[in-house]
Amino acid sequence: MKEKRRDGTLITSCPNGGVNVNRVKKIWSFLTTPEMILYIVFGALTTVINIVVFQAANKGLGWSWQAANILAWVLAVLFAFLTNKLYVFRSKSFRAAVVWKEFAGFIGARLFSLGVDYACLWLLIDLCGWNELLSKVVDNVVVVIINYALSKLVIFRKK
Repeated sequence: MKEKRRDGTLITSCPNGGVNVNRVKKIWSFLTTPEMILYIVFGALTTVINIVVFQAANKGLGWSWQAANILAWVLAVLFAFLTNKLYVFRSKSFRAAVVWKEFAGFIGARLFSLGVDYACLWLLIDLCGWNELLSKVVDNVVVVIINYALSKLVIFRKK
């Protein structure tokens, strides 16, 4: 079914509340940009580092989930900064002032998402009684979305 909006643009929708094809195409177009594909690939690798280190420290070394999480966070953030700067957002400058400004912004944003990370884990593990690994996986979905938005809109934005 095709309809016209007041502004004259044509929209396509399915009867009975179905999927708007134009909206799906727009989302697909966004998700398949080179930047987004690289963010997804490196974000997945960062998430793997985060979860593997968390699990190894928590279960393998017997650390509390809180201590395991901070080690996982530090290693994942260092990997994420390098890959985001070099490959995803292609920040070209290696002048010390620029790198330090980007790194400080990146750490600041990641400290914010670390707070969200701890809040989610506390809620899921301590209050809801979920398994630590399952909690960490679910939590990472929320954190990845926050981190992308902050990296794209604040830290590595094109000027």
